[in-house]
Amino acid sequence: MTYSLNSIVINSSSKSSPKNAIIICHGYGGDAKDISIVANYWKTFLIDTLFVCPNAPEICKVNPDGFQWFDLMDQTDDEILSQSLIAENKLNKLIDEVKETNKFKINDIALVGFSQGCMLSLQTALKRRDEIGCLIGYSGKILNPDHLSKNIISRPEIYLMHGDTDQVVSLNFLLEAKDFFNKHKYKINIKIFKNCEHKIPIEGLSAGLQFLKKYLYK
Repeated sequence: MTYSLNSIVINSSSKSSPKNAIIICHGYGGDAKDISIVANYWKTFLIDTLFVCPNAPEICKVNPDGFQWFDLMDQTDDEILSQSLIAENKLNKLIDEVKETNKFKINDIALVGFSQGCMLSLQTALKRRDEIGCLIGYSGKILNPDHLSKNIISRPEIYLMHGDTDQVVSLNFLLEAKDFFNKHKYKINIKIFKNCEHKIPIEGLSAGLQFLKKYLYK
């Protein structure tokens, strides 16, 4: 299957058609191949799941070998928001394509994002009129709390995880996200990894796996 975003697709390993899908969004300067490592870890345990790992739509300005969902360099908050809305539309289109092509219900789809992919996934999921099943965000943040506050529609299950020594996206952003969700009456899951930098540790993959089992395999 060809989607509007160039993607690595890992089919379910069961003999029957997939029951659900997980779309995994890479970080700034990464690509589908990098983030598909997460899918390859989970696919052994989630045999009825289709994994879709898209490349972000733009070549990364600081790493031409990778991709970006939107530019982060020398941009104002308004410029970042404006560009993120374009990326949000493209991610929404991919979600709809995965849903319609495979005849899934929207709550059969999970979003997972790392770093910039987490930022975009949070913004996209909360603003959708049809609610995805669940969302996992690693090492990210809420891009524009004011914008998101004014546009919340959905309340999917959410799990945010972060390393306590992250020098790329500070742990403070996780704490700010926690306050944001408390303010808006969300019940979310949070996990902080000790002595962990800007990455997804094995512990994070295991925690994410259990979360996905709970909310995708009801």
